[in-house]
Formats: sequence, C-alpha cells, structure tokens
Amino acid sequence: MILQHCVVEQTVDRAQRVRLLKELVVVRVESRGHELPLAMTRKRLVTESDDPRPTLAPVLLVHGYGQNRHTFHLPARSLPNYLARAGFDVFSLDLRGHGRSRNLGADPPTHVEEFVRDDVPAALREILKLSDNRRIFYLGHSMGGLIGYAVAPRFASHIAGVITLASPFHFTRGSWALSLVGAALLFIDQRVPLGWLSPPLKPVGTTIRALRGFVESPLFPLPIRGFDVGSMEPAVLEQHMQLAMDLGSIAILKNLFFGGFEARKAGHRKGGLTGYAGAFEQLDVPLLVVAGTRDDLAPPASVKPAFDHSQSTDKTYRTFPRGHIDIVVGRDAPLTVWPLVEGWMRNRIEPAGGHYSLGPSL
Repeated sequence: MILQHCVVEQTVDRAQRVRLLKELVVVRVESRGHELPLAMTRKRLVTESDDPRPTLAPVLLVHGYGQNRHTFHLPARSLPNYLARAGFDVFSLDLRGHGRSRNLGADPPTHVEEFVRDDVPAALREILKLSDNRRIFYLGHSMGGLIGYAVAPRFASHIAGVITLASPFHFTRGSWALSLVGAALLFIDQRVPLGWLSPPLKPVGTTIRALRGFVESPLFPLPIRGFDVGSMEPAVLEQHMQLAMDLGSIAILKNLFFGGFEARKAGHRKGGLTGYAGAFEQLDVPLLVVAGTRDDLAPPASVKPAFDHSQSTDKTYRTFPRGHIDIVVGRDAPLTVWPLVEGWMRNRIEPAGGHYSLGPSL
C-alpha cells in the first residue's frame, strides 16, 4: 500500500542533485499472531511533468544490525538516489523495530529469523506486485546481506541477483575484538539475563562524533570503530551517526554471537542462520560479494566465504580499502563501490518482457 508520495529534489553526492518520485510504501506482515506494519521508501526518476519514468529493474536495499534505511541514504550522500538516477526502481526497507517501521508501530524483533521468515519476504512480495512481477535485485549491508543469503533460495525465480556489502558469512572470523565482545556478552547473559532489551544506539553515535579525533587515533584501544580513518567527511559521519544509528536489539546480537559460536563449534556456517547455509550455497543466482580490507567488524576473512562456498555460475568477489560504514557512504564510495554495483546490475537485467508469476509457495 502506498501511503504517501511526492516529488523531491535531493542530493546524490556533493553538488549532484536529482528530481525523484518518492513514495512511502507500507507492507503488512503477519507475525507472532498479529499484524505488523513495515515501511519502505520507494524512489524513481520523474519526467518533466512529474510522472514516473520507466525503470530498468526493482532493487531492494536492506540495512544491517542497529541501523535503518539511512545506512544508504544521507542528506549529503545517497546510494538510493544514485541508483534511482541510473534508472532503477529503488526500495529501502526499515526492518521491524527500526526507523519508520518502528514509528508505524512495528514491535522490536525477538529473533533474527523474523527478518528472514516474515519481514523481507513480505517486502519482496509487495515489490513484485508494484513492479509487475519483474525480478528483483537484493542489496544488503552487513546483517542485511546475511538475511539476503537466507531469503534468496526461497525466492530464487524472483531474484535477479544478490549483492552484499560487508556481510559476514562466518560471523566474527578475522576479528579478535568482535569475538571478545561476543564472548563477554554471552558470559554476562548467562548470569544476568539481558532479555529483550533494545537500547538506542544514537548515544554511541554521539560519543563517536564527539571523540572522533581519539577514535581515529592510534591510541584507540579496540579495532571496532566501524569506519576507516579519514574515509568520511565530518559532516557525512555526523549525519550517519545521527540518522542511521537506531535501536540495538540485544536479542538479535545474542542470536548472531551465539549462532556464530555454535556454528564454529559444529563446523557449520552463516552464524545465527546456519540452517539456511546449505540452500544458499547451492543457489544458482548471480552473486556479488564486496568486502572492505580495513573493515574491523566484517573483515574479508568473514565475508569471502560466501563467495567461496557459493555454487553460483555467476559470482563476483571484490575488495576495497575501506571499513564497514564507509564502504556504503564513504568519501569515494560514489566513485568506486556504487558504479560497481550499478554496472553489475545493468549487465544482469532480464530481457524486456520477461516476467515471473508469484508462486504458491511464497
């Protein structure tokens, strides 16, 4: 359901501006015995008369842990605006308990599987309806990519390609600091149950902004800053910390850390979503995996196994000298990562007239 729409002029990057049709799409999803509203922001190019232009293909953007749609879209720099300008039909989802979905009344999550089982499938179904059943490109950042790995097999005939940015297939691998944080969290939870707390992360963002000089210095004790030193302009980092930092569900964090611990112990993969790994690995849809060589939250050692284990006949792995956040909205992302994503999708757009019907299993 489209709740509201308007024509806006917004920034793509720096002085680049674009006029777009912006719509708020509300998706209803049945979960835990009641209906939850999820919010998606849809953007398309418009004609001189403000009518939407024909688009190349729909794209769904899904954010990561403790974030929201502003992971991709900031007032000063916007990947959705870039892709919409390039001719794509762009949908940015706020998962339950995050961003506009929380404002509409969607409860916080209790398990990461709720995103996989309910939220993203509902979003994909809605996009299929709105885009005349054209196949969808899925683009996920961090945990959003992990969710994509789990959802894609179920929607295989409707997925044009899966793109992940800084998404750990082997959660915490290559990051001793993150492993230490996970061990500490599980140790505390065993003694003082943390329940379903969802503390706001904006204070963390405020602290990082205030102490940026220290956080970016060699004196900072833990390699978990989330961005590469000097990779983001102060104004852009401030916008990200103010807008994209959302609620940090303790339940989801425990899912990821405990799942990662159990997966390593049992020799399985995909962290808290180990049960979905096999289906993804056998899936033959186009796959683009992007990692940051300076990412201290999802280093290449944790990201590349998705590419290594995938049996897709069309798979690509690329690295950039960037961190976790700046690989999406860093200073040079519009010149490196964004064109890679755009070109990769353009080369995999289905022939005109190719449509797929909604299967009964969905």
